[in-house]
Amino acid sequence: PAGIVAGNGRIEATEINIATKTPGRVVEILAREGDFVTAGMVLARMDIQVLQAQLSEAQAKVREAENAWQTAKAIVLQRESEYAAAQAVVAQRRAELDAADKRLRRSQRLVGEGATPQQEVDDNNARVLGMQAAINTALAQVAAARAGIEAAKSQVVQAQSVVDAVKATVKRLQADIDDSELRAPRDGRVQYRVAEPGEVLDAGGRVLNMVDLSDVYMTFF
Repeated sequence: PAGIVAGNGRIEATEINIATKTPGRVVEILAREGDFVTAGMVLARMDIQVLQAQLSEAQAKVREAENAWQTAKAIVLQRESEYAAAQAVVAQRRAELDAADKRLRRSQRLVGEGATPQQEVDDNNARVLGMQAAINTALAQVAAARAGIEAAKSQVVQAQSVVDAVKATVKRLQADIDDSELRAPRDGRVQYRVAEPGEVLDAGGRVLNMVDLSDVYMTFF
Protein backbone atom coordinates (compact mmCIF):
# COMPACT_ATOMS: atom_id res chain seq x y z
CA PRO A 1 0.00 0.00 0.00
CA ALA A 2 1.00 3.59 -0.49
CA GLY A 3 3.11 5.04 2.37
CA ILE A 4 4.65 1.72 3.41
CA VAL A 5 8.43 1.69 3.26
CA ALA A 6 10.50 -1.49 3.44
CA GLY A 7 14.21 -1.83 4.06
CA ASN A 8 16.92 -4.19 5.30
CA GLY A 9 18.96 -3.60 8.44
CA ARG A 10 19.43 -4.57 12.06
CA ILE A 11 18.75 -3.15 15.48
CA GLU A 12 21.54 -3.46 18.02
CA ALA A 13 21.30 -2.95 21.78
CA THR A 14 23.21 -3.88 24.93
CA GLU A 15 21.93 -7.01 26.57
CA ILE A 16 22.12 -7.34 30.37
CA ASN A 17 21.83 -10.57 32.33
CA ILE A 18 20.15 -10.28 35.71
CA ALA A 19 21.99 -12.93 37.73
CA THR A 20 22.39 -14.05 41.33
CA LYS A 21 25.43 -13.14 43.44
CA THR A 22 25.26 -16.20 45.69
CA PRO A 23 23.79 -19.68 45.23
CA GLY A 24 20.16 -20.00 46.24
CA ARG A 25 16.53 -20.67 45.36
CA VAL A 26 14.48 -18.27 43.28
CA VAL A 27 11.46 -17.25 45.37
CA GLU A 28 9.73 -14.74 43.16
CA ILE A 29 10.09 -13.21 39.68
CA LEU A 30 8.24 -9.92 39.38
CA ALA A 31 8.99 -9.06 35.74
CA ARG A 32 7.46 -10.66 32.68
CA GLU A 33 8.89 -10.93 29.21
CA GLY A 34 8.30 -7.68 27.34
CA ASP A 35 7.96 -5.53 30.49
CA PHE A 36 9.63 -2.15 30.49
CA VAL A 37 11.55 -1.60 33.72
CA THR A 38 13.38 1.33 35.30
CA ALA A 39 16.72 1.42 37.08
CA GLY A 40 16.46 0.16 40.67
CA MET A 41 13.21 -1.73 40.15
CA VAL A 42 13.09 -5.12 41.93
CA LEU A 43 12.83 -7.80 39.25
CA ALA A 44 13.25 -10.98 41.32
CA ARG A 45 13.87 -12.18 44.86
CA MET A 46 16.01 -15.04 46.15
CA ASP A 47 15.41 -17.16 49.25
CA ILE A 48 17.16 -15.57 52.27
CA GLN A 49 16.08 -17.86 55.13
CA VAL A 50 19.57 -19.33 55.54
CA LEU A 51 21.18 -15.90 55.29
CA GLN A 52 18.80 -14.50 57.89
CA ALA A 53 19.62 -17.35 60.27
CA GLN A 54 23.33 -16.77 59.73
CA LEU A 55 22.83 -13.04 60.29
CA SER A 56 21.01 -13.64 63.58
CA GLU A 57 23.81 -15.94 64.71
CA ALA A 58 26.45 -13.36 63.76
CA GLN A 59 24.56 -10.59 65.57
CA ALA A 60 24.44 -12.76 68.70
CA LYS A 61 28.19 -13.28 68.39
CA VAL A 62 28.65 -9.51 68.16
CA ARG A 63 26.82 -9.04 71.45
CA GLU A 64 28.84 -11.85 73.02
CA ALA A 65 32.12 -10.37 71.76
CA GLU A 66 31.17 -6.89 72.98
CA ASN A 67 30.41 -8.31 76.43
CA ALA A 68 33.80 -10.02 76.46
CA TRP A 69 35.40 -6.72 75.45
CA GLN A 70 33.66 -4.86 78.28
CA THR A 71 34.71 -7.59 80.73
CA ALA A 72 38.32 -7.32 79.56
CA LYS A 73 38.24 -3.55 80.07
CA ALA A 74 36.85 -4.04 83.58
CA ILE A 75 39.67 -6.47 84.34
CA VAL A 76 42.19 -3.85 83.24
CA LEU A 77 40.70 -1.37 85.70
CA GLN A 78 40.80 -4.02 88.42
CA ARG A 79 44.46 -4.80 87.69
CA GLU A 80 45.32 -1.10 87.71
CA SER A 81 43.62 -0.78 91.09
CA GLU A 82 45.63 -3.73 92.39
CA TYR A 83 48.81 -2.14 91.05
CA ALA A 84 48.06 1.13 92.86
CA ALA A 85 47.31 -0.78 96.06
CA ALA A 86 50.58 -2.71 95.75
CA GLN A 87 52.50 0.52 95.29
CA ALA A 88 50.82 1.92 98.40
CA VAL A 89 51.90 -1.16 100.35
CA VAL A 90 55.48 -0.64 99.17
CA ALA A 91 55.39 2.96 100.37
CA GLN A 92 53.98 1.85 103.71
CA ARG A 93 56.60 -0.86 104.14
CA ARG A 94 59.38 1.60 103.32
CA ALA A 95 58.07 4.01 105.91
CA GLU A 96 57.98 1.21 108.45
CA LEU A 97 61.54 0.21 107.48
CA ASP A 98 62.71 3.77 107.93
CA ALA A 99 61.16 3.90 111.40
CA ALA A 100 62.63 0.51 112.32
CA ASP A 101 66.06 1.53 111.07
CA LYS A 102 65.99 4.70 113.17
CA ARG A 103 64.91 2.67 116.18
CA LEU A 104 67.79 0.23 115.57
CA ARG A 105 70.40 2.98 115.32
CA ARG A 106 69.06 4.61 118.47
CA SER A 107 69.16 1.34 120.39
CA GLN A 108 72.69 0.65 119.14
CA ARG A 109 73.79 4.01 120.47
CA LEU A 110 72.10 3.46 123.80
CA VAL A 111 73.49 -0.04 124.24
CA GLY A 112 76.95 1.44 123.90
CA GLU A 113 76.13 3.80 126.70
CA GLY A 114 74.70 0.98 128.77
CA ALA A 115 71.24 2.55 128.75
CA THR A 116 69.48 -0.30 126.96
CA PRO A 117 69.92 -4.07 126.86
CA GLN A 118 71.45 -5.92 123.90
CA GLN A 119 68.20 -7.82 123.49
CA GLU A 120 66.43 -4.65 122.36
CA VAL A 121 69.10 -4.10 119.74
CA ASP A 122 68.65 -7.64 118.50
CA ASP A 123 64.87 -7.22 118.38
CA ASN A 124 65.17 -3.96 116.43
CA ASN A 125 67.63 -5.53 114.01
CA ALA A 126 65.24 -8.44 113.43
CA ARG A 127 62.45 -5.95 112.85
CA VAL A 128 64.54 -4.14 110.21
CA LEU A 129 65.29 -7.40 108.44
CA GLY A 130 61.59 -8.28 108.52
CA MET A 131 60.69 -4.90 107.02
CA GLN A 132 63.23 -5.40 104.22
CA ALA A 133 61.71 -8.79 103.43
CA ALA A 134 58.24 -7.24 103.49
CA ILE A 135 59.39 -4.59 101.01
CA ASN A 136 60.75 -7.25 98.67
CA THR A 137 57.44 -9.08 98.87
CA ALA A 138 55.52 -5.88 98.18
CA LEU A 139 57.77 -5.09 95.20
CA ALA A 140 57.08 -8.57 93.82
CA GLN A 141 53.36 -7.87 94.16
CA VAL A 142 53.83 -4.59 92.27
CA ALA A 143 55.61 -6.44 89.45
CA ALA A 144 52.87 -9.08 89.36
CA ALA A 145 50.20 -6.38 89.24
CA ARG A 146 52.02 -4.62 86.39
CA ALA A 147 52.22 -7.90 84.46
CA GLY A 148 48.51 -8.44 85.14
CA ILE A 149 47.74 -5.03 83.62
CA GLU A 150 49.66 -5.87 80.44
CA ALA A 151 47.94 -9.26 80.16
CA ALA A 152 44.53 -7.65 80.67
CA LYS A 153 45.26 -5.00 78.03
CA SER A 154 46.24 -7.78 75.64
CA GLN A 155 42.87 -9.42 76.28
CA VAL A 156 41.15 -6.10 75.50
CA VAL A 157 42.95 -5.91 72.14
CA GLN A 158 42.08 -9.52 71.38
CA ALA A 159 38.43 -8.97 72.33
CA GLN A 160 38.28 -5.88 70.12
CA SER A 161 39.64 -7.90 67.21
CA VAL A 162 36.90 -10.48 67.72
CA VAL A 163 34.28 -7.70 67.79
CA ASP A 164 35.61 -6.25 64.53
CA ALA A 165 35.66 -9.69 62.89
CA VAL A 166 32.08 -10.60 63.77
CA LYS A 167 30.85 -7.13 62.80
CA ALA A 168 32.49 -7.62 59.41
CA THR A 169 30.62 -10.92 59.12
CA VAL A 170 27.35 -9.14 59.92
CA LYS A 171 28.04 -6.55 57.20
CA ARG A 172 28.86 -9.25 54.67
CA LEU A 173 25.69 -11.21 55.42
CA GLN A 174 23.58 -8.04 55.30
CA ALA A 175 25.10 -7.22 51.91
CA ASP A 176 24.23 -10.72 50.67
CA ILE A 177 20.65 -10.26 51.92
CA ASP A 178 20.40 -6.90 50.17
CA ASP A 179 21.75 -8.48 46.98
CA SER A 180 19.08 -11.19 47.16
CA GLU A 181 16.70 -8.64 45.63
CA LEU A 182 17.69 -8.58 41.97
CA ARG A 183 17.21 -5.05 40.65
CA ALA A 184 17.36 -3.55 37.19
CA PRO A 185 20.72 -1.79 36.79
CA ARG A 186 19.24 0.67 34.29
CA ASP A 187 16.12 1.38 32.27
CA GLY A 188 15.30 -1.29 29.74
CA ARG A 189 13.00 -4.01 28.50
CA VAL A 190 12.87 -7.60 29.68
CA GLN A 191 13.58 -9.93 26.76
CA TYR A 192 13.07 -13.31 28.38
CA ARG A 193 13.08 -15.22 31.63
CA VAL A 194 15.86 -17.70 32.06
CA ALA A 195 14.74 -19.20 35.38
CA GLU A 196 11.44 -19.81 37.14
CA PRO A 197 10.42 -19.56 40.82
CA GLY A 198 11.57 -22.58 42.79
CA GLU A 199 14.70 -23.21 40.76
CA VAL A 200 18.00 -23.45 42.63
CA LEU A 201 20.79 -21.52 40.93
CA ASP A 202 24.53 -21.43 41.40
CA ALA A 203 26.35 -18.18 42.04
CA GLY A 204 26.06 -16.11 38.89
CA GLY A 205 22.99 -18.03 37.69
CA ARG A 206 20.89 -16.02 35.24
CA VAL A 207 17.29 -15.20 36.10
CA LEU A 208 16.33 -12.63 33.46
CA ASN A 209 17.73 -11.05 30.34
CA MET A 210 16.99 -7.43 29.48
CA VAL A 211 17.90 -4.88 26.82
CA ASP A 212 19.27 -1.44 27.59
CA LEU A 213 16.96 0.88 25.66
CA SER A 214 19.25 3.88 26.15
CA ASP A 215 21.88 2.23 23.98
CA VAL A 216 19.85 1.17 20.92
CA TYR A 217 20.89 2.02 17.37
CA MET A 218 19.77 0.84 13.95
CA THR A 219 21.80 0.09 10.88
CA PHE A 220 20.15 0.03 7.41
CA PHE A 221 21.62 -1.42 4.25
